[in-house]
Amino acid sequence: MKSALWQGSWATRIRIASGLALFVFAFFHFINIGLGLFHTDYLHGMQDGRVAVTRHLIVSLILYTALLSHAGLALASVAQRRTLRMPFSTGLQIVLGLLIPLQLISHIIQTRYANLAYDVNDEMGYIIILMWPNSAIWMQSILLLLVWIHGCIGLHMWLRITSWWGKLAPYLIGIAVFVPSFALTGVLTEGRRIWMDFADEDLREQYIEHYNWPTPEQFQTMFSIKDNALMAFWFSLGVTALVYIGRKLWRRRHSVRIRYVHGPDIVAEKGMTLLEMSQANGIPHTALCGGKGRCTTCRVFVEDGADSLPPPSEVEARSLSAVDAPEGTRLACQIRPTEPITVFRVFRPDGGRNRAHASQGQERQLAVLFLDMRGFTARTTGQLPYDIVFLLNRFFDAIVPAITADGGVVDKYMGDGLLAVFETSDTESSAKAGLKAAMDVGRALQRFNQQLEAEGSPEIRIGMGLHLGDLVLGEIGAAGHASRTIIGDAVNVASRLEAETKGLGAELLVSAEVLRAAGIDCDRLDLSLFQLRGVADPVPALPVTRATELEGSVATPEQTISA
Repeated sequence: MKSALWQGSWATRIRIASGLALFVFAFFHFINIGLGLFHTDYLHGMQDGRVAVTRHLIVSLILYTALLSHAGLALASVAQRRTLRMPFSTGLQIVLGLLIPLQLISHIIQTRYANLAYDVNDEMGYIIILMWPNSAIWMQSILLLLVWIHGCIGLHMWLRITSWWGKLAPYLIGIAVFVPSFALTGVLTEGRRIWMDFADEDLREQYIEHYNWPTPEQFQTMFSIKDNALMAFWFSLGVTALVYIGRKLWRRRHSVRIRYVHGPDIVAEKGMTLLEMSQANGIPHTALCGGKGRCTTCRVFVEDGADSLPPPSEVEARSLSAVDAPEGTRLACQIRPTEPITVFRVFRPDGGRNRAHASQGQERQLAVLFLDMRGFTARTTGQLPYDIVFLLNRFFDAIVPAITADGGVVDKYMGDGLLAVFETSDTESSAKAGLKAAMDVGRALQRFNQQLEAEGSPEIRIGMGLHLGDLVLGEIGAAGHASRTIIGDAVNVASRLEAETKGLGAELLVSAEVLRAAGIDCDRLDLSLFQLRGVADPVPALPVTRATELEGSVATPEQTISA
């Protein structure tokens, strides 16, 4: 997940890194201001320490580079957008980002530039006197809120893909509200105190001398620089708008008209797939595999213009053949219209947001474990139903923690058996987790059988099949009542391997796919070929008499199994 946070183009990574640098600076700046609520010495003490760091040549270079690159890349991303349709949070973040320079430019010139050019002592007191009691204090307060809200939205959009962000969000919301409130309270408290001092003529002269107050001519120069900087900002904004409009006009000249039966009609850029055209124009279009051609849920019937489309590729033809699609049916994710066409969406989303989203089906290559209790029917014949349920629950209580501790999740219970999937970050870790879980289940079963023996009950034997392959993880069931489950040939193979353990008298069969994915050399292992029912090709697998012996069977001194 850590690497996923930094996925994307170089521009995206630079924008994230620069935004983080600016957010950290803003956080400590706001905390610094808030200390005015307690005492002036605290406020100035932290500012002295903060300035010693932020005005070091290298740190200053980093901060100003971050500021310019973040703003420049944000404008570039707006200019390159295909449409201004976007989620509310994204639109709000862009608007707030465009409003920030209107006040930030003036703030930087009156402080940092004044310090460099005229040796002005730009302590908090100087800044507050500049703003108090006219409208500037409210404008700078708004700037504070704009910067903070913009940064918080950016941080949320970046970290929401992590597993821990949702858990911490309720607490972080409190911090997000506290920081600007604390800063504004500090500004108001310190502002009232300093302005009362400034009203005293003797103290006013001391303040002016202490801060090396700029002369009227120097203020006028700074106002001129501010006006020029604002003009440069408006010019940049105008260039961004012209580039966006120019790209839109160019795309319109190189576009194609698509008519959807039952509406609407759209104009989209040539070169895009029909599915991408739908998504770019906000047209609901089901596509559970995400547009990879691995399903047919995005298929359309081309009512007009089919002759202008190239024939289906091998991938598209195979998928359409699998569902016996009639002539004229195409996959929206595979066709790239260059001439006007009229299409009918075979599967139209019913308005349920989750039912039409691609995340409803996610394709992964993962390890699955099929486990079954041996001789369950004979063992429970004549027993009372409650006693049977009690035994099953004790059995699952004993072995399931061994699966979950290694990163596995029980997908479903099937009477005296279960199906587990190891949904880790990648295929290798999934295979290793499955292998370790199989061994841990064997150890857990030994402990449970020792307990049964002490009670005078017969021991329990199991069979397990462990395989790795392509799976689709998605919701199966009616809208509002669907549960997440897994589907794929790998499930069938694991089930068939488990069934083969009965005749072998083995506790576990591990497919070669799992072993290879875990980095284990299969050439030195005594694998057997199994012709499994419902599986076209023979499956090579390693029989293991006792699951606890697995590590000794596959590991060399350099190879150990770990999740």
